Amino acid sequence: MRHAVIMAGGAGTRLWPLSRSSRPKQLLKLFSGRSLLRESYERLAAMLPPESIYVITGQKHLDLVAEDIPEIPKENLFGEPSGRDTANAIGLAAAILHQRDPDGLMSIFTADHIINPQEQFTRSVESAFDIVEKHPDHLVTFGIRPSSPHTGFGYVHRDERIEDGIYRVGQFTEKPNVTEAMKYVASGEYYWNSGMFTWKTSKILDELKKHLPGSYNGLVECGQAWDTPQKEELLNRIYPELMKISIDFAVMEKAKSVLVVEMNCQWIDVGSWTALEQVVGGDEDGNVVVGARGINLASKGNIVVSEDDHLVATVGINDMVVIHSKDATLICTKRDTQSIKELVKAVEERYNTQYL
Repeated sequence: MRHAVIMAGGAGTRLWPLSRSSRPKQLLKLFSGRSLLRESYERLAAMLPPESIYVITGQKHLDLVAEDIPEIPKENLFGEPSGRDTANAIGLAAAILHQRDPDGLMSIFTADHIINPQEQFTRSVESAFDIVEKHPDHLVTFGIRPSSPHTGFGYVHRDERIEDGIYRVGQFTEKPNVTEAMKYVASGEYYWNSGMFTWKTSKILDELKKHLPGSYNGLVECGQAWDTPQKEELLNRIYPELMKISIDFAVMEKAKSVLVVEMNCQWIDVGSWTALEQVVGGDEDGNVVVGARGINLASKGNIVVSEDDHLVATVGINDMVVIHSKDATLICTKRDTQSIKELVKAVEERYNTQYL
């Protein structure tokens, strides 16, 4: 069977103060009254039934996820006791699904991206499932055709053509400098690394056994016990001790048989407040306002967000970010939004978890 897993365990620190530990960014309803997680589910629901869609998230968010996506069966919601990065999240989901369906295929998707149009997304995902059915000994990643020489993303270099829009992977490249990124885009041979994948559950578990043996044994033990009374004890004992590492570093950059499926879509990583400019239209002065009430007088290029009916008004400021929540307000320049993660650490040091 074909299965799709949504990873929804990120903290979303760069969207503080709205993104909190109790309600991370994938559950915020910033766009059209729907969460990013809900949007991710609906993209997949266009091609798969709810019983074939799964979410892996933090244990403390399981009830919120169930509330946001009531269509998904409760047994398809997997809770991590602590965040151990994508290699372990993917490995745990693969181990559970392999126990339930030993011949199953799984696709991995993120919960913090805007992807359009649906038709192109569906076509790429179905192509990935098809190619894995033909080549079950391969791992497949999705490559986004770059629209700019972005230095915040990793890149995938395509090699030999297998079919239309499907290539062998030459190599994975970490975030490049501007000069290198410009060369990549100009060559037409590189994609943005989407962080989305397709493979057989047995294949990814074999790769984890080879490249991350310290986690493999524990993940398989948890997967085998998942639908038994021993699950909680094993998971809480084993999972927090696993090495924290991404699937890219743990497996993808080391594996030999990797294909890339081109996903020719608009793909927006909602990783910071400035991403709103790509999603939400601005006014005639380029001000982006999200929330019930905002007034910008003699102000240009600002991003203003309020989570309630609180009025946020600006006068004579440009290129600023103003985010209002019920107990904290963020004000910074657009160019400083990448420092929000550092700011949140400072907030934690001074106020513990009160504003986290």
